[in-house]
Amino acid sequence: MRILIVEDEERIANLLRMYLQREGFHVDVVDNGDDGSERALQEHYDLIILDVLMPGKDGFFVLEEIRKQKSTPVILLSAKYGEEEQQRGRDLGVNEFIPKPFSPSAVVTKIKEIIQNVN
Repeated sequence: MRILIVEDEERIANLLRMYLQREGFHVDVVDNGDDGSERALQEHYDLIILDVLMPGKDGFFVLEEIRKQKSTPVILLSAKYGEEEQQRGRDLGVNEFIPKPFSPSAVVTKIKEIIQNVN
């Protein structure tokens, strides 16, 4: 199972990668929306984790691009977790919206649930 993490905060990206690799996932990490969009559209992933606020394209824009071509499950991570952001994510087809700060183990649990429900 392959997961793409698009997160500009290196500490968060590394923590998620470590937790996911421990669970047997193959994890790729990019640190901006432009590279994230490119990887998400050109390669196959079983799930994509997108930060909302990052350099280049923001997570909402990347999600919108992904949904034009793919139905890959997507989790949005954001420090900005208001009703407006949640609604925008739902409108764009996000599978889950997780506020920062978060528990990495809770994110892993949510990923497993989403992947199990898709398969």
